[in-house]
Parts: sequence; C-alpha cells; structure tokens
Amino acid sequence: MLKKIFSYLYPITIYKKKSKLSSLLEITWVNGELVLDSENTNYSYGSLQRILRKGLKEIGFDAISKMDSVLVLGVGAGSVLRTLTDEIKCKATITGVEIDAEVIEIATTYFKLDEIKNVTIIIDDAFEFVLKTTEKYDLIIIDVFQDTAMPNFLFEPFFSNRIGNLLQNNGYLLFNTMLLNIEAVQRNKNYCKQFNPNEYSVRTVPKVEKHNELIIVKNCRSI
Repeated sequence: MLKKIFSYLYPITIYKKKSKLSSLLEITWVNGELVLDSENTNYSYGSLQRILRKGLKEIGFDAISKMDSVLVLGVGAGSVLRTLTDEIKCKATITGVEIDAEVIEIATTYFKLDEIKNVTIIIDDAFEFVLKTTEKYDLIIIDVFQDTAMPNFLFEPFFSNRIGNLLQNNGYLLFNTMLLNIEAVQRNKNYCKQFNPNEYSVRTVPKVEKHNELIIVKNCRSI
C-alpha cells in the first residue's frame, strides 16, 4: 500500500499495455485511487467517473435507483457501473458493451469488474449492438471514445434515431462528449436538433471537467 500512500504526492503508474483498439493503456495510482488512462485522456475512474456521476445526478439518483434496465455503451474499467450499483444502489439489469476485450481484462484484474452484481458484459461494437438488440432501456449511457476522438457514427441521424427508439417511455439517454474545438461545438448542436421536440426533451450540461459536455435526452413520447 506504499504506492497508494505516495500517490497523494505524485502519480504512480503500475501497469502499461498497448491495446490494438485503444492504443496505450495505463493503470496509475492518483491521490489514493486507481485510474485507467489512455494516451491522452482519463479512461475510467478519476475525472471520467466524476463527469458521468454529474450526468446521473442531473437525471436524479432516486429515479435511477428505481429503473429496471440500463445499457452502457463503452464500459472501460467500469467506473460508471460502480456509481450505478454502489452509490445509487441501482438494481436494474445492466448491460455493458465494450469493443476492447483487453480493456475488460484489465478491468477485471485491477478493478474487479466481474464482482459487480446485476451486470452483463458483452464484447461488441456499440454500433453493431445497437442495431441487433431488441430490448428497450430506461437509461442508455454512451461513453465511447478512441483516446480523445469520438467515432463519427455516434452523431449520425440513423444512430441517434435508433438510440431514441431503444428508450422506454420516460427513459433517458446520457451522452458524454468532448469539445476540443469549434467544430465539435457545432457537431453537438446539430446532434441535439436530431431529436423531435414533440417526442423528446434535450438539454446539455456544458464544461464538465473543462472539456466535456453532457447531452441528456428524455423520451417524452406517449405510450
């Protein structure tokens, strides 16, 4: 535990690995906490956990605790799963989709991902999974990054329409995005316009941990 103690003074990296899909992955002790980072950004725990926690708080912990089904696209090391199950006490059936099997292996070894109850992990591409699933969800969390980049398909009308159709009535989408330039700001504005205001309510939470913007969509369609 000396590394954990000294991490309050300076970060201590204990593991590095090149992933075919995620580039360089690092496990580091920071302020007494293990975090998973990619080459240029936090991947799980640390600031990412704070970002998604803020989004979940905006939706409402009490409402989330009563949900029956949750889909997480982009699991990483599972920090948002910990927030859902450990802090919010969400008893929902949670499906986590992660494209990188090596990330799941790291998450299991260092963050005990396999010990989180009511969670099923599926190794698959988020786009492919969304096309195939026939389930509907009370909450969908999108946290899909390739280092600091976000795949273009996330913002395409076909994908956003499909996501909207997977939401239960009164269900929520929590979409974590990164704004690093003016083009990304406009990209998010265009994305929000894709949701019919007669069927969905859309709001944003800007400047979370400086560079992130959360997009929260609620399905308001009548049954």
